[in-house]
Amino acid sequence: MVFNPYEVNTYILSDAEKQCIIIDPACHSPKEQDILKAYIEDSALTPVWLINTHGHFDHIIGNAFVCKTWQVKVAAHRNDLFLLEHAWKQGEVFGFPVEQPPLPTVFFEEGDELNMNGIHIKIYHIPGHSPGSIILYAPDEKTVFVGDVLFSGSIGRTDLPGGDFDQLIDGITRKLLTLPSSTVVCSGHGPQTSIGREMSHNPFLKGL
Repeated sequence: MVFNPYEVNTYILSDAEKQCIIIDPACHSPKEQDILKAYIEDSALTPVWLINTHGHFDHIIGNAFVCKTWQVKVAAHRNDLFLLEHAWKQGEVFGFPVEQPPLPTVFFEEGDELNMNGIHIKIYHIPGHSPGSIILYAPDEKTVFVGDVLFSGSIGRTDLPGGDFDQLIDGITRKLLTLPSSTVVCSGHGPQTSIGREMSHNPFLKGL
């Protein structure tokens, strides 16, 4: 689902028992909130986890709504806690109202794994876009959810607080580009791509 003026991709992963994970809830307006709620209710899903790939306001703007609507565990990386703690201030800087969300109750680290009724996710920490950016790799589905670490034909911006270009490229090279080339890449903005396609066509990654 694509939400808010920044066109953030919100993903929902559901398992065989109808439990689901919401990744980067970005719904902002009441209409967008209704769209998310209607999909979950119409699909008879039970949200269990809310996972933020990073703490930038456009990706967490729906956190408060999700936490009010469902009983979920909120997870992120500890290095982005400072962003989550000041979500309202981030929005203020960009002239965009953000309701301060509950803080994470779980902090994922490099090497953590999440298993939920057949959904197996490996957590990788790839800072550079933000200090606490994480990616969620689902090897059985041959899919990786990368937030703003990598895009089709581009990479995440590194000019925001805590950004670091060299750190981002290093993490992409050592962790993302070692995944099978057929792995589907689901980014925080824009269309899906694949690891192989980005290795061949992404101008930031050529020669790595």
